[in-house]
Amino acid sequence: MNQLLKIFLLNPPFKKKFSRSQRSPGTTKAGTLYYPYWLASVTGLLEKEGFSVELCDAPADGLGEHQVYKRIANFRPDLLIIDTSTPSIQNDICVLERLKNDRPEVKTVMVGSHPSVLAEEILLNHRSVDFIARKEYDYTILELAEKMANGEDLTSIQGISFYKGGVVINNPDRPYIENMDELPMLSKVYKKYLNIKNYRFAAARYPMVMMITGRGCPFRCSFCLYPQTMHGRKYRLRSADNVVEEFSFIVQELPEVKEIVIEDDTFTAELARVKQICKMIIERKIRIPWSANARINLDYETMKLIREAGCRLLIVGFESGNQSILNNVHKGIRLEQSIQFMENAKKAGILVHGCYMIGLPGETRQTAEETFQFAVRLASDSAQFFPLYVYPGTEVYSWAEKEGYLDTRDYSRWVDEKGHHRCVTSLPELSAQDIDNVCLSFYKRYHLNQKYLRSKMLQLIRNPREGRRSLRAAIWFLKYLVNRNR
Repeated sequence: MNQLLKIFLLNPPFKKKFSRSQRSPGTTKAGTLYYPYWLASVTGLLEKEGFSVELCDAPADGLGEHQVYKRIANFRPDLLIIDTSTPSIQNDICVLERLKNDRPEVKTVMVGSHPSVLAEEILLNHRSVDFIARKEYDYTILELAEKMANGEDLTSIQGISFYKGGVVINNPDRPYIENMDELPMLSKVYKKYLNIKNYRFAAARYPMVMMITGRGCPFRCSFCLYPQTMHGRKYRLRSADNVVEEFSFIVQELPEVKEIVIEDDTFTAELARVKQICKMIIERKIRIPWSANARINLDYETMKLIREAGCRLLIVGFESGNQSILNNVHKGIRLEQSIQFMENAKKAGILVHGCYMIGLPGETRQTAEETFQFAVRLASDSAQFFPLYVYPGTEVYSWAEKEGYLDTRDYSRWVDEKGHHRCVTSLPELSAQDIDNVCLSFYKRYHLNQKYLRSKMLQLIRNPREGRRSLRAAIWFLKYLVNRNR
């Protein structure tokens, strides 16, 4: 009976190449576009249970509203799942309302971090949204689909919110998934429903695929979106064998892929498992470069092992060059640890993409400059300098609201007309515009200074593939600068 119920999963049209799945949703300056991995996960789960499904990533495919409406009309779904984010929420509700007007019989569900936190705000103001599936929604959507297929009552499902009788009903949260091996391999879903050449990570080789080997994060960073709004503080893991099986699938079934990007919040949180995965990759002779989000808890011996297993790049949140700032956001690291980490990474032959944030609690012009000088000292292969982006449901959003630092509650202003990020918090010494300008200045100072450019020229000579990858990212950024000046 399940196959009779048709489910359309939509990453809706918005700004060109708008990336909803990244922790700071927006259109990036260097051309990065994330896979819709949470939607892909539930797509695979529904398909496994016998439902007729369609996954549409409109920003990646360059589809406008008319083209999306046409695809939906041709598919004729019974259930529509629509992903959203803080910057795109107003647009996404408009898209959903027009779809609902055309097909009022379709049940609509919004998912993502923003509706997980602000379900009541959305449901009280928009009748076109039938349900919100909060937080980790895979099995919430599956139960909803099964009850629809069987003609059962839909109002008792864990993890959903809905409007009834003039009030919003928030059913109890659904427990987090513990057996992560139950979930489908994302790469199999990508292969069937998406064009992998649409997606790009500026620091990775192209084309790449993004894997999730576990959900949640045990660390307490006050700014990080997904642990606070969707997946919780416990790192729930796929088994090493399951992870390596997906590595093998990608090598065999997606031969055009040049790199795997592991998109867990902190892949290196469980070092024993990291070592187990790497040893299995080596033993099975799986040869493909990969990169991962990492924490500076990696020791040199582990770095040598992951390098042998194919790791070429680690994406690391150094965040600030001021210890008090790090303490303010509960980062749980010390500056000397970051210095040692970089020394070990260079010795092990692993590239590092360093991530820094400007505008954190306690930030001044002086501490911002300290962060830049610290980044120069660490000298990672590439670096990003982002303003603090505060999203509903995070500690830093509550902090900004309480202190009167939040410039606006108009969510559309979290990005500009092109979809590029905008800072919306003004501090005593730094306005939101100041913070944006400082980040852009740091980005240019870091990547356009003579020492860095010489290192990139040497990289191009010694390792042409890495040099070309850096050159492509530079071209994307230069395009952004030209468009910004226009």
